[in-house]
Amino acid sequence: MKISADELEPLFDALPDVVFFVKDTEGRYTHANLTLVRRLGLKQRSEVIGRGVTELFPALMGGSYAAQDRRVLAGEVIENQLEVHIFSNRAPGWCLTCKRPVSSRGEIRGVIGISRDLGLPDGKHPTYERLRRVLGYMQEHYGEGVRIPALAELAGLSVAQLERHFRRVFQLTPQQVLTKLRIEAAMRLLGGDDNVASIGMACGFVDQSAFARQFKATVGMTPSEYRAVAALAAPARNTRGVTNSA
Repeated sequence: MKISADELEPLFDALPDVVFFVKDTEGRYTHANLTLVRRLGLKQRSEVIGRGVTELFPALMGGSYAAQDRRVLAGEVIENQLEVHIFSNRAPGWCLTCKRPVSSRGEIRGVIGISRDLGLPDGKHPTYERLRRVLGYMQEHYGEGVRIPALAELAGLSVAQLERHFRRVFQLTPQQVLTKLRIEAAMRLLGGDDNVASIGMACGFVDQSAFARQFKATVGMTPSEYRAVAALAAPARNTRGVTNSA
């Protein structure tokens, strides 16, 4: 028995922490759950259907999402891609994105995917206290050459055990947690006056190229582009008296 996207859409409407979508080969939405509609600042599903990401998202982010969709339309499967999504109120939120090609009779017809909000850690898990010590170490040393085997040793676990327990407690691998810490630090520093290269080095990236590549893959724009967007958003935040944080 096959389930259609028409049947899945109302099911995903009931999940406020999950974005669900289907797009055609031109990158236009054919299905979107209400979570996506609301996060775009829209009211009706009809305002999304038939439009592409470059029409609905800020230009820089929309272009990055469109490039990701083209990779999927070429046959790539994207699993648990750690991303920052910036919503209509300019508040950034962390999520894990999965995208797969939709095929019919051996031909790719579109893209189906979800983006799931990153939830709170499972504080009841038996290894939580041990992993929290590891997380504390990562928070203090993310700007250095942190090695996963060293983290496993710190936790008294094998690398495989560390990976498995991190996924269970934090929904992320240790490497993804490290990337998250580094990108969060970079986003904060990009609000200042330091140059992009020095920010990348301070956040643990080996060079400016690696920093720009990881930042764009995670945030949807380069560090310089993010700095420009953040500078435009700052007056609005100050006016409201609200500081957004990832």
